[in-house]
Amino acid sequence: MKVVVSIGGSVLAPNLEPDRVSEYAATLQTLDEAGHTLGAVVGGGPTARDYIESARELGANEIELDQLGIAVTRLNGRLLIAALDDRAASTPAESYEAGREAIRRGDIPVLGGIVAAQTTDAVAAAFAEYVDADLLVYATSVAGVYDDDPKEDPEATRFDHLTASELVDIIAGMEMAAGSNAPVDLLAAKVIERAGIPTVVVDGTDPERVRAAIADREFDGTEIVPEA
Repeated sequence: MKVVVSIGGSVLAPNLEPDRVSEYAATLQTLDEAGHTLGAVVGGGPTARDYIESARELGANEIELDQLGIAVTRLNGRLLIAALDDRAASTPAESYEAGREAIRRGDIPVLGGIVAAQTTDAVAAAFAEYVDADLLVYATSVAGVYDDDPKEDPEATRFDHLTASELVDIIAGMEMAAGSNAPVDLLAAKVIERAGIPTVVVDGTDPERVRAAIADREFDGTEIVPEA
């Protein structure tokens, strides 16, 4: 099975301790050894937010802030590449074409951000579409898609199954509420809908959940299915 795994920066590198990165690398290697074709997309997490906040106070404009965030995602990507050793392409892919070529060589490509004004959520969905992935997995800091931000509302209800169009509607509603944190952004949801990519959203703080979602098709999260 060809799978793109999107690993949130706050999940992969909540700090610069190496243990979580090593655990994710071991998970990807296990899946690779089982015969799955993999690509990984890595977010910027708290390190990116710290840099962006500082740069904004120094007067950087929004495109410059996006470029700074992209640079941090690629630094996080280099951490994962280091842990994957010779199974990963040697540097973060800076385009979808480079990522696909790495897959064709038999390497695991690691991508960060690609262009300004696009999150790594959207990069993962677009890359999954580009390589005709069988499955897209979002490893986030929450346990799926909810009807509200579960970090703000402890009564928020999690959806176990959604169609792609239902996902778009839910994320659009959340993004219109100031300060709400959606598990994926609206552009990513629309790409998932357009491409018909089977997708799951899981709590990625334990990489075993990612392995189970791919290898066993068992997970405690939200499954997004293409339209019938």
